[in-house]
Amino acid sequence: MDIPVYSPEDAPVPKGEVVVERLSTPAELAVKMSRTTADVVRFMLDNGEMVTSTQPLTDEMIELFADDLGVKIKLVAPGQEQEAELKALLEIDRGAGGDPQPRPPIVTMMGHVDHGKTKLLDQIRNSNVVDGEAGGITQHIGAYQVRRNGRSITFIDTPGHEAFTAMRARGADVTDIVVLVVAADDGVMPQTVEAISHARAAEVPIVVALNKIDKQNADPTRVMQQLVEHNLVPESWGGDTVTVQVSALENIGTEDLLEHILLVAEVAEISAHNDGLAEGVVLESRLDIGRGPVSTLLIQDGMLRVGDPIVAGSAWGRVRALVNDLGQQMREAAPGTPVRVMGLSEVASAGTPFTVAPSDKVASKVAGVRGYWQRVASLGKDVAANSGGGRLEDIFSEIKAGSPALLKLIVKADTNGSLEAIRDSLGKIVRDDVSLSFVHSGVGAISENDIALAKTTDATIIGFNIRPDRKARSLAETEKVEIRVYEIIYKVIEDIESALLGLLTPTIEEEVTGEAEVRAVFRIRGVGAVAGCYVLHGTIRRGDKVRFLRDGGVIWKGAISSLRRFQDDVAEVRSGFECGIGLSGFSDLKPGDVIETYAEHEILPT
Repeated sequence: MDIPVYSPEDAPVPKGEVVVERLSTPAELAVKMSRTTADVVRFMLDNGEMVTSTQPLTDEMIELFADDLGVKIKLVAPGQEQEAELKALLEIDRGAGGDPQPRPPIVTMMGHVDHGKTKLLDQIRNSNVVDGEAGGITQHIGAYQVRRNGRSITFIDTPGHEAFTAMRARGADVTDIVVLVVAADDGVMPQTVEAISHARAAEVPIVVALNKIDKQNADPTRVMQQLVEHNLVPESWGGDTVTVQVSALENIGTEDLLEHILLVAEVAEISAHNDGLAEGVVLESRLDIGRGPVSTLLIQDGMLRVGDPIVAGSAWGRVRALVNDLGQQMREAAPGTPVRVMGLSEVASAGTPFTVAPSDKVASKVAGVRGYWQRVASLGKDVAANSGGGRLEDIFSEIKAGSPALLKLIVKADTNGSLEAIRDSLGKIVRDDVSLSFVHSGVGAISENDIALAKTTDATIIGFNIRPDRKARSLAETEKVEIRVYEIIYKVIEDIESALLGLLTPTIEEEVTGEAEVRAVFRIRGVGAVAGCYVLHGTIRRGDKVRFLRDGGVIWKGAISSLRRFQDDVAEVRSGFECGIGLSGFSDLKPGDVIETYAEHEILPT
């Protein structure tokens, strides 16, 4: 079969301006230009460019082909056309959806670690969230919905520990109201100030919940004075900051807090479209062994339904199931509702906006292009260096030796948010003589592929809330790959930081290297007492550390100053041989005494 010869006269060319993506392949360009793939490949060959039908073309190649046809083109970034199409469809959909209607306010609980945010929310939703968190510290973003007086309120609980700055910021970015929880016995702390900054950056109203007022050392007046210093003046003091005194432990003031939240929401006139294509944000995502990628989505506008094609960053798919915070299956979810969604192609990045697409084709195309550019942007970022140690125990030795230390890590976590927090926190540990390299990071269990990669790159594997399966654990033991698993995130940070800063305190382990019995004592002028010995066990070496034993008790410690066999100085004498031993600074020698030599080794904690 003959390949059609390219000829501009054979077929009409497109009229007007043609939008062409950069890095289009000959097959993709041919469709845009009403030509065959063979036409494009042959033209390139005639112009000195050997390309295949699936090889990306440069801007110059695309422009050259278009000029030869006489077609006016507009080059756009890959995905730009699809993104514009998706945006236009959303705008059309919103325009046809009628006027926005009031929706439940999205409220974020923020504040310092252990000031009682989760316990307060626990009282509100009447379920024990705290007991489910390692160490009683919230490690993921949880989203819950409660109803009061016929109206719904959506709460987002964010972690208070300093490692979760990005997750707290993300909570503020999607919220309508921030409830700032401050312990009345502790006052304004570093993460309290940080939460105030996030709320102000998001330009959302702040409601202060003065918690733990039941404690004997609680001092609400002192705390309110601290808040005034940060320009949060309580209403009772003539300001405009709603302040409610509560006790999460005794369930005091929670109803009053909810009433104030609904009042603030009413003043803010929070609204959304109750129909049309849904859009919102990914709060959290994880890889479930039985269900695949599972994401917690917060719907901000439109109605999300089972069967809708959605795209979230480089992830896309049809919604297979919608599950609310109570574990109930839903057919559709309205604005302001947090839902767990199954059906995405991969684990969506936390904080990523999601959108319902008009079709699977548009969703897959947009996600594919986004994924391509994400890979291009990250290319080389996490590539491990060709030199440097990988094991945590090796880092201290390298720092002590004065050589630059490189710790290579493979980080696996149960959720995307935890993974982000670990990477961000570890990335802040900066020091001239030590550096970190993330060979790979991802959500899901530690697999045999992770072990193989760690072996190849000499990396340490960090697992958070996940463990290696039996095969992976067995392979790690065989390949001597170090795996460290954690359940509390700041333990990860403390452990790695200690290793990087050389703070792992070594323990001293003694090893008995030789034992010799004194058989005779010789007095030599200018030398002093020399013990004529018989080596019972091990090897006696010149310079060894010595314990001098008499009747089982240690009467002296020191070092061997001289070691002779007959008339010759020797470096060592092994078991079964006789020798002469001179001890540095000790001459109280008697037959029957035992000279025990030993070595000390530093053992780093593991």
